[in-house]
Amino acid sequence: MAQLTAPTVERQDDPAAPPPLDRSRFRPDIEGLRAIAVGSVLLWHAGVPGIPGGFVGVDVFFVISGYLMTNLLVRELEQRGHISFRGFYARRAKRLLPAASFTLLWVAILTIALLPKIRWADVGKDIVASGLYGINWRLANGSVDYLGAHAAPSPVQHFWSLAVEEQFYFIWPLVLAVIGVLARRRASKRGPVVVGLCLIAVPSFLWSVYYTAAAPEKAYFVTTTRLWELAVGGLVAVLAPTLLRVLRPAVAAALGWVGLAAVAVTILVLESSAPFPGAIAAVPILGTAAVIAVGPSAGRHGPVAVLRAPVMQFLGKLSYSLYLWHWPILVVAAAVLLDKPGSLDPWRGLLVVCLSIIPAWISFKVVEEPVRRRRPSPTSPHTWPLRLGLVCTIVSVLAGVGVYTASSVVNRPLKMVAGQKYGAEVLPDQPRGAAAGQPVDDPGRFLPSATAARNDIPSVYADGCHVKNNDSPVAKGCTYGNRNGSFTVAVVGDSHAAQWVPTFQALAKAKGWRVLAYTKSGCPLADETVPLGKDERPYTGCDGWNKDVTSKLLAAKPDVVVTSATEYPVMDGTTVLGKQVSDTRMVDGLRRSWARLTGAGIKVLAVADTPRPGFDMADCVSSNEGHLTKCALPRTKAFKLAGSTVSKAAAGQKDVRLVDLGDFICPDTRCAPVIGRVLVYRDTDHLTATYARTLADRMYAAMGPFAQPTR
Repeated sequence: MAQLTAPTVERQDDPAAPPPLDRSRFRPDIEGLRAIAVGSVLLWHAGVPGIPGGFVGVDVFFVISGYLMTNLLVRELEQRGHISFRGFYARRAKRLLPAASFTLLWVAILTIALLPKIRWADVGKDIVASGLYGINWRLANGSVDYLGAHAAPSPVQHFWSLAVEEQFYFIWPLVLAVIGVLARRRASKRGPVVVGLCLIAVPSFLWSVYYTAAAPEKAYFVTTTRLWELAVGGLVAVLAPTLLRVLRPAVAAALGWVGLAAVAVTILVLESSAPFPGAIAAVPILGTAAVIAVGPSAGRHGPVAVLRAPVMQFLGKLSYSLYLWHWPILVVAAAVLLDKPGSLDPWRGLLVVCLSIIPAWISFKVVEEPVRRRRPSPTSPHTWPLRLGLVCTIVSVLAGVGVYTASSVVNRPLKMVAGQKYGAEVLPDQPRGAAAGQPVDDPGRFLPSATAARNDIPSVYADGCHVKNNDSPVAKGCTYGNRNGSFTVAVVGDSHAAQWVPTFQALAKAKGWRVLAYTKSGCPLADETVPLGKDERPYTGCDGWNKDVTSKLLAAKPDVVVTSATEYPVMDGTTVLGKQVSDTRMVDGLRRSWARLTGAGIKVLAVADTPRPGFDMADCVSSNEGHLTKCALPRTKAFKLAGSTVSKAAAGQKDVRLVDLGDFICPDTRCAPVIGRVLVYRDTDHLTATYARTLADRMYAAMGPFAQPTR
């Protein structure tokens, strides 16, 4: 699941509000809106077909939350002339933190009991970030982390939208307090409040449109692209009373139905691949705003006619606890029920979502409702909720720290012993069918351990010379081995090229070579434009990087340029071409880039793309300790999944040599997860740095005359 949503949590009948304030009547239409939003999210997460835009439920909830919060705060500002911060945050603490903390504590327990050890460290960090309501920023940073692109989803990443709301709750009362001071002589504070909301909404909306186009994966999670959605809800709270005085019931009902239709159509039509939030988010936002704004005037002829149905009211009432619980259970169920990492099929996903009603109902009855309905003390009504909130935060953080600590305790990697053979070194020169390359259930201790596999990566990442998949056109280089060596090798290309850097570092140490490294995520050394991001925009940063790295290679004059790449679709302007055309164009693009080098007397060593599992091998190994044959896969499938354009491009090219070490990576009819006490893959398609190092002698032999200086 790429993007996750969460319901708002405010209830308009919250008894923790200051007693002197008048309270609005219960709104069954708002409760029904919650049901639609949380239902669409749950079905989307379950993988049920027909609701591709289910993720927009979060936007519906943002509007509701902004409406309810602003309605409460403005009434307090008008009736009292100021805002009680202690009162506001005490109500938020009572409403949000106990149920959230209860869920996070159970997620920590379920993680240790049922999730693979490889996930523990990241889940522990995510729980801490969730408990502190900052996980959306952690996820935003992770969304552009190429190394984590294939990792299993976190069981708490759905807390991101709660983090957005909490950050809004921190900002908005402060803004209103300032407005209260500036407008203290005005009888009505609503005009200044509208100005304040517009000062939040307009810049946030414009930024959302820009940032969604520039960095859609990150824009989805950050607070700044979402504030306008909550602000729209606030504008409804301030302007709706005036609107209702001039709207006829029939017109109000029509507007309400149009708004509800806008929400429904977005859920049923919008594809998850569409850049979001951006401008398109205005459709469900304005639709939700319309339903809320006209509800009291539309009456029983408006959307409330369907929104007040008993099942809608039940789901709406349970929405917070149901949201908190459904996603962790989906993640845990997938880990328990599947031999290999992946998502549940729609039927099992739907069953799990339905079963999540049970813990949600228990949480609602045992935690959420008792705490929310507890009567405040007449003398200190806000003290105990604030203390309770502090305790809940501490419990959540400690739960996350506990999971993270447990991860470091169970990580017992094997240590290499000098003089012994590991990985591909144990295979014979003709590895096909060798006993040492066959999968076994229990290979004993190996390295890296499954829990450490994520960090067993080429040093170019830590050394800062691997450029992320962004628009930067600058090729940063690292130098390894003998800086004054007489033979220079440059490893150039995408992450599938970068995975060979450890191999050549080992050769540099053994042979006295000088090794240069220029790599960039998602960017092959090819004279073609490839797409970037889920919105598949032209990867202009890769185009510029290719020009920059070519000029640097021509200046450095290495003896050999080593390159490799996975398969890529090719772009013609802003259009992504089909696979067959893309493959043909990419072969030509690789040859054009290589020709610039060979024309200058630089040889090109093209390394065939490695066979790949197609699933997270390290996660699978961690899930099946003692039964690793469950993670083996047919050799034919592994080689079919590998990219073929590099091999095709090398055919018949002068001064280009093709090296294919696939038989040393998958020598048997089934690819083994562990060979020679070394874990072969760190994720779905990249070798561990440790295994790549054990391929050094095999690489040297395959290079033939290309391993000798020519000048």
